Amino acid sequence: PQIHAQVAVGALADAGLALSDVDAYFCAGDAPGFGGISMADYLGLRVNYTDTTETGGSSYLAHVGHAAAAIAAGKCRVALITLGGKPRTGGGAPGGSAGGASAPEGPFESQWGSNVPNMYALAAARHMYEFGTTSSQLAMIKVAASKHASHNPNAFLRDVVTVEQVLDSPMVADPLHRLDCCVITDGGGAVVVVSPEVARDLARPERCASVLGHGEAIKHSANGRVDLTHTAAVWSGPRAFAEAGVTPADIQYVSIYDSFTITVLQTLEDLGFCEKGKGGAFVESGALEAGGRLPFNTDGGGLCNNHPSNRGGMTKIIEAVRQVRGEAHAAVQFHCRDAVATRADLEHCAEPHLERFPGLLQQRTGCQARLVAAVGALEQEAAAFAPQPRAVAAGACRRAAPTRLDPVRPAVGLGGKPRLELRRRLREIPPQIVLPLVRVCHALPPRQRSDRMPLRRM
Repeated sequence: PQIHAQVAVGALADAGLALSDVDAYFCAGDAPGFGGISMADYLGLRVNYTDTTETGGSSYLAHVGHAAAAIAAGKCRVALITLGGKPRTGGGAPGGSAGGASAPEGPFESQWGSNVPNMYALAAARHMYEFGTTSSQLAMIKVAASKHASHNPNAFLRDVVTVEQVLDSPMVADPLHRLDCCVITDGGGAVVVVSPEVARDLARPERCASVLGHGEAIKHSANGRVDLTHTAAVWSGPRAFAEAGVTPADIQYVSIYDSFTITVLQTLEDLGFCEKGKGGAFVESGALEAGGRLPFNTDGGGLCNNHPSNRGGMTKIIEAVRQVRGEAHAAVQFHCRDAVATRADLEHCAEPHLERFPGLLQQRTGCQARLVAAVGALEQEAAAFAPQPRAVAAGACRRAAPTRLDPVRPAVGLGGKPRLELRRRLREIPPQIVLPLVRVCHALPPRQRSDRMPLRRM
């Protein structure tokens, strides 16, 4: 809770506000206790509205959209969003998820020893097979991040690395090496979302950046019939750009979630910054480095700077805002009018589009919310931004990807149509998939099977 409090006070101070001004609070699964209830009590907040939406690292982008919508509906005026965690010094295990074991796909995935690195490694291997992507091309993403991190005094890894050093680092999950993986750090961040009336009274409204659009999507595992070469950004990206009225060619900077190097490469393709399958050549050209076509993660990102609470969405917003406000390090600061912040992985994705153009604050009217401030606990720095009328929300939610099969309806009891639906779906599973499952089940000692429901003939 101390980290949440620290970043909350910092973000509010950056905006010229206090805890007493907050009337809405947003947090996710990293918040202790009963989430919003416990943290509102800890911070002494008197709130009219709370939201504890949990979509992993993209939760905080979702919260921005929900806060903007709540403000537009008149439910609140000043919304506070926080993130905080200590995975490096005693918090949750890297890649851990409280809901993973109980997820519907859990029994089918976990028994084979799946974990976060090897799932991303599967995506990398498939991309290499389909498009000829190489490990050296993935390594270029780490090289670019390390060059940017060298200018960040607070970065966890500040040393510039070479492609050879990345390839020589230990293999974690083929084809991903240790330096293809993000860091594990303690830290946090916060953002403040306010109404237009509150924003007009802020001491420094010229520091605002506009949020012009957002997109939301989720990609399903589709019972194993899944294309690992793309993320949900193929749906959320076009929505964000369309709402903002821009195209990928208009973007000068991107904050892209970089849990692994392959995450960045696939997201670049999915957002339309290069053709599908051409991401390797795109990053190999040096496009992501300072001075390149599309600089990314100029704080060093998750690959080198930080990854608080094993969640990357909050920090991506903060660095994008630094860029549009002109407050990044001089060596990596660009004349940036349009920027994209995204948190995309194998399942869900969110893209807010940020723009710095103070003149538009007067030309466009009717905006229902202002994003005001963000602060990273690890770095003790802040950022402020404001959405424009064409986008009153920015964030992430979950949207189903099309599949060839209808979803399985939840089975209640042991009979009725839901059970018939389950039987039909099980018959469609290829025999080579069913047989290993049966063998594993029968191989268990009786004691391990005693608490399981008896097998019934289908």
